Amino acid sequence: MTFNAFVLSKGDKGQDLAWKSVDEAELMDGDVTVRVSHSTINYKDGLALTGKAPVVRRWPMIPGIDFAGEVVSSTHADFKTGDNVILNGWGVGETHLGGYAEIARVKGDWLVKRPDGLSAAETMAIGTAGYTAMLSVLAIEKNGLTPASGPVLVTGAAGGVGSVAVALLSRLGFEVIASTGRAAEADYLKGLGASTIIDRAELGAAPARPLAKERWAGVIDAVGSHTLANAISMTRYGGCVAACGLAQGMDLTTSVAPFILRGVTLAGIDSVMAPKARRVEAWSRLARDLDRTKLAAMTVTRPVSDAPALAPDILAGKVRGRVVLEIR
Repeated sequence: MTFNAFVLSKGDKGQDLAWKSVDEAELMDGDVTVRVSHSTINYKDGLALTGKAPVVRRWPMIPGIDFAGEVVSSTHADFKTGDNVILNGWGVGETHLGGYAEIARVKGDWLVKRPDGLSAAETMAIGTAGYTAMLSVLAIEKNGLTPASGPVLVTGAAGGVGSVAVALLSRLGFEVIASTGRAAEADYLKGLGASTIIDRAELGAAPARPLAKERWAGVIDAVGSHTLANAISMTRYGGCVAACGLAQGMDLTTSVAPFILRGVTLAGIDSVMAPKARRVEAWSRLARDLDRTKLAAMTVTRPVSDAPALAPDILAGKVRGRVVLEIR
């Protein structure tokens, strides 16, 4: 059997990307085969498609770190033909052939059954970005934060992780401070539930002081670098900062002062290798706590053929919210 897929390969002048016919025999080992209906584009997908970072470590590669679809065959005990499933991460689109394809074969241990109440398109409107946002919310909750603790800052708020984080926190009763470099998105962010909008220059323009005025009880940061360092320095006593991204950079120049003088917790958020139980919890909470109307407001739907054009835009911070890619 053959199917269509985007295939990244190395050429004389860098990497090449083509939508082409692939033989099923070329798929990698796995005990579940899925007919893919939808995928999405995340920051990491943008890096892979443009070659701006060495995300892809196996050539040739079918990119796409997320997909949703229906099981067509399985030898895994947890899945049977006809099951609706989701995949996020696990090296798919990096070291294992990914989701920008009509067919994918993966390990069943990597899959999560699609929660009741969410369509395949909605799960990809959420995608790795939204799933990461939920992991971040779980982290601050498990560190004791409640709406009574005080406001939560969301950086990179108009992006994928940020948009879902704002909507989730608002639905859960938190006061949300949204940081963005796109002033025109203020109404969009307030529509998702942000009460205050601040310019990203307040956090990302200069290195952080060891301690600054306490402004928020929690942070969900998808930016890194100076932004994360300044956010930490302004976190209240006993607060929690969930670090889940690096849009500004991988560096983090800070001091121990917030941790030993204010008892601040820095929680690292890994979406790629998160254990299955944590994934199931996150998807269950997304199905329960994410406002579908707000999800629709932050989402556009495009054919998968648009992925190459979207890649540089998502890296440049020009993509608002989430993009669902229809595979067929």
